Amino acid sequence: MAFLFDTDAISEALRSRPDPSCLSWLGTVARDDQFASAITVGELFYGAYRAAAGGRHLAMIEDRVLPSVTVLPFDGSVTRAYGRLAADLADQGQPLADADLQIAATALHHDLELVTGNLRRFARIPELRIRPLRSTP
Repeated sequence: MAFLFDTDAISEALRSRPDPSCLSWLGTVARDDQFASAITVGELFYGAYRAAAGGRHLAMIEDRVLPSVTVLPFDGSVTRAYGRLAADLADQGQPLADADLQIAATALHHDLELVTGNLRRFARIPELRIRPLRSTP
């Protein structure tokens, strides 16, 4: 099984005290099965540029994140999936933020399971496979 990591999933791994169960599970996922959307990486860079310790955050992205995941582009094929998702959710009166739709579209297009802590948000997309960032007791 291959996984697309949402921004909060990558951020959790970079915390000074990450959830041990998250790190333990991540250690079981082969490098070839770890993906991130270009949108997620952009959100990480945005956060780093806004952070007080921006240099440290930028270094973590460059040194720890980018070597650990394959970054998937938001390209023409993914944009079609994005358009369909955005239209479907808008028609249902359940719009979702563009970045979340772009990440979900990337997961769907590449047939990846999305790892996220934002379960309620992404649950609006029935065909999206989701792996909770944290297991529930």
